Amino acid sequence: MGTLRIMSHNVWKCDRNLPAWEAKGEDCSASARAKGIIRVYTDTHPDIIGFQEMSFVMADEIILGLADKGLRYALLWGRDTPILYRQDRLELLDSEFLLYPTEIPGWEGEFNNDGTKSWCAAVFRDKTDGKKLIFMTTHLWWKSSAPSSENYQVGSDEARAYQLNMAMDRLEKFHSEYGCPVVLVGDFNAAYTKPVIQSALSRCYLHAHNIATEFADSDWGYHYCFGDGYKPYVKAPFEKAIDHIMVKFAPADFVRRFERYTPDYYLPLSDHSPVLWMCLCNFHHDKQPKNALPHRQSIF
Repeated sequence: MGTLRIMSHNVWKCDRNLPAWEAKGEDCSASARAKGIIRVYTDTHPDIIGFQEMSFVMADEIILGLADKGLRYALLWGRDTPILYRQDRLELLDSEFLLYPTEIPGWEGEFNNDGTKSWCAAVFRDKTDGKKLIFMTTHLWWKSSAPSSENYQVGSDEARAYQLNMAMDRLEKFHSEYGCPVVLVGDFNAAYTKPVIQSALSRCYLHAHNIATEFADSDWGYHYCFGDGYKPYVKAPFEKAIDHIMVKFAPADFVRRFERYTPDYYLPLSDHSPVLWMCLCNFHHDKQPKNALPHRQSIF
């Protein structure tokens, strides 16, 4: 399969410009932000992108913008969590979408705001050598289990773990059929030490950050960018990150690089910086590929 670049990207579901942005002479509409997001992809050349917070408007802007640049991507629709992939490189063998239930057994309340929490899965075959890969992107419940939080809702940690276990159960079935590596990406709305990540680790998933053989970004890839504007990037440790890439059924040297992409121009595009990792699926990495990203440099 050669070198493969996989990205998880929460693009902030905001289609129209907002008054606070307009008052500052800024534009946070999908059409404005898509231009910068397209630049991200032309800079980083991902083969597969798992989205969160995608809208029909933003999807159209991105697909048309990439096509204008001669980049052949196909979109596998999955509401807020679709998948974008290089159709010149990859063949889609199988796919499935699930909207998480609003109710979680044993807990009161709803745990899927506006039907935005879901997963979308795909099985790809590399057109060059026939090797396969199972890929899933997901967006988990967002509220906090900490009583001190303004977004507190009891059972939130348990809801995220329940949702992710639903996703992992389906990935196990895909693996039993196709027998190839599994990659699970997404906005888990939880830091590395929280129960949802520990649930994945207990099921033998490995975090791409921890198994990267060449470079692992130690930053969290998050900054303030909301309805009232955006702020400069402030660093925080990897353990505070809420965007994750997990791997299972893959060799120890499967992941080469794990990076957060945080150029200055990205600040008004989304609060979540894209998280990108590069694997070498033929498992030989004695030479640096020509299209490899340079080691990440601080922008501060």
